[in-house]
Amino acid sequence: MNVDGTGTQHGDGGTDEPGWDVDPDDESGAAVVTAVGRQIKAWREAAGMRAGEFGAAIGYGEDLVYKVEGGRRIPRPEFLDRADEVLRAGGKLAMMKREVAEVRYPKKVRDLAKMEAEAVELAAYGNHNIHGLLQTETYMRALLATRRPAYSRPELERMVDARMARRSVFEREPAPEFSFVQEEVTLRRPIGGTMVLRQQLERLLEVGHLPNVEIQVMPTCRGDHPGTGGRIQVLKFSDGSAVGRTDNEFAGRPVSDPKQLRILELRYGIIRARALSPGESLAFIEQVLGET
Repeated sequence: MNVDGTGTQHGDGGTDEPGWDVDPDDESGAAVVTAVGRQIKAWREAAGMRAGEFGAAIGYGEDLVYKVEGGRRIPRPEFLDRADEVLRAGGKLAMMKREVAEVRYPKKVRDLAKMEAEAVELAAYGNHNIHGLLQTETYMRALLATRRPAYSRPELERMVDARMARRSVFEREPAPEFSFVQEEVTLRRPIGGTMVLRQQLERLLEVGHLPNVEIQVMPTCRGDHPGTGGRIQVLKFSDGSAVGRTDNEFAGRPVSDPKQLRILELRYGIIRARALSPGESLAFIEQVLGET
């Protein structure tokens, strides 16, 4: 591990981690990282610095410098900041943090986040876990940690960061309309333990009081609804188009065909009608919180 002149510690192990690998199947992301790496190399060579010398100056190893310049590693924000300072790039390298930030998360998460950011309406039914947009950081970390095979620590943090970034949709102006239906079991399963669950229930109550958000609970005793096939999500956009997906049909892939969307909307409409009303649901969540 190295220490730069600012007292900040960096290390090859901290940056050269699996979670920051470039996904070979993510062509657009790989193109961005490759372009950034070429710019760093061009500035380094223009400054007359060797890779090892440059790495020592910014607090990273020579091998990592080559990987970043070769587009095989995603540079962290602090890497770009230090590179800009050492190479006297006048902000031209540091400003690339925005492009890199957009590709640091897995492509499927980026695609979902982009759709959510553009949607004017979002409807989602969850029968197994709390919807990602409603999750607290501690809940999502505990939930993602249950995956097998397990994520590595950097991969886990990368997924948590990506999911947290998606929550910015609640701050959009104009505000989109949200409708969530959660099965009762998702409110009671103690993912992460009792305190994590309590914080999660408090988050649901907080979000559920927003004027553009409706959260409904489907009591376990109600078996007469078409949600047994798994999650459903439908996103609608300002141009009239829409996209949806469900676990048990269409191979789990996003669909935009009007006939397929009508099926999802029909199911979600019935599920929503069978669930408790938004007001009853918030009271139910408060009850569960009191019992937890």
